[in-house]
Amino acid sequence: MSVVPITSPDLDACEVSWFAALCSDDYQFLGVPDGDLRSSWEHCSDIVKRAEGHGFRNILCPSSYQVGQDTLSFVAGCATITDRINFLAAIRCGEMQPVMLARTVATLDHMLKGRLTLNVISSDFPGEVADSAYRYRRSHEVVEILRQAWTRDHIEYAGEVYQIAKLTADPARPYQQNGGPLLYFGGYSPDALELCGAQCDVYLMWPEPKEVLVKRMQDVHARAEAHGRTLDYGLRVHMIVRDTEAEARDYADHIVSRLDDEYGKLIRDRAHDSISLGVAHQARARELADQFGYVEPNLWTGIGRARSGCGAALVGSVDQVLSRIEEYQKMGIRAFIFSGYPHLDECDHFGTKVMPQLKTCSLPHAYGRVPATTPATPLGTGVRR
Repeated sequence: MSVVPITSPDLDACEVSWFAALCSDDYQFLGVPDGDLRSSWEHCSDIVKRAEGHGFRNILCPSSYQVGQDTLSFVAGCATITDRINFLAAIRCGEMQPVMLARTVATLDHMLKGRLTLNVISSDFPGEVADSAYRYRRSHEVVEILRQAWTRDHIEYAGEVYQIAKLTADPARPYQQNGGPLLYFGGYSPDALELCGAQCDVYLMWPEPKEVLVKRMQDVHARAEAHGRTLDYGLRVHMIVRDTEAEARDYADHIVSRLDDEYGKLIRDRAHDSISLGVAHQARARELADQFGYVEPNLWTGIGRARSGCGAALVGSVDQVLSRIEEYQKMGIRAFIFSGYPHLDECDHFGTKVMPQLKTCSLPHAYGRVPATTPATPLGTGVRR
């Protein structure tokens, strides 16, 4: 039984995703830039195609003001080179006027025929430091406007940040029905938990000891319950899986063997989320780790020496990794977002060794959001007005 009530208690599969390194975030050796692994269209789209070939069901496309790919442009480009994998596109609330964002989402959703999910981000814009309460108020309003666009005939909103006169929702009708694209969200502050509990579908966590994850799930469930809602839960964690634990641990040591910790700190500090509470929790996990960087069996925090955000990896044999995934599923985790360095090679390791042994699903399909045929929307088969 899951540690908290979840939206999909009877789902006997999990959504297994990989990661598109759009934000200058791919290395053979952590902290050693490699021109062949730059975040170009060619490299990042190769990661997507490789993940789809191995049967991953979704792929996280992050957002940050760093050299690399613009998230929504990249997802649009991938629509014609894929036909099965979903895209978890990061949207930074407020960067685009909400009604126009809703139309952009509708366009992408139709291009992908329902293979779009959204990772809601509430953060400062490049060059801006905004009050946290204001940022989350803005994010609440953006998501409320998106939901209107996806579920009502008209959009009409009177908020603190946005005031929208009555508009037809036709231009913003998505391909997905019954609520539109699923909203994934990760955050640690009380305002973040409230936003997720009130508005979103899947709460994403970064790797920490299991008892910490349980407490975090309980905290966000309390916020969802206050709104008469439940959530599903997800875990974003790196992967190093080999035939034996010794091989996996050796490879973990290998990828940090050339890391200069001062340069690693520079990499962490330049990221857009570097001052977030979640990043502070990842740093705390590193502080609690043993001399080899393990904060609990098979959970290695060394990734965080040269990466902001998700800073730990599951390191172990195939059986050990499968056992950890099963433990997380029993806790109530239904979505996993994995990655590894370099992303193509580790996609192959996980894709060949572990994916064939996992029962996977697409959460939008499990939620009944994706219609069997093209819907009667203005961009689908609806009457043209």
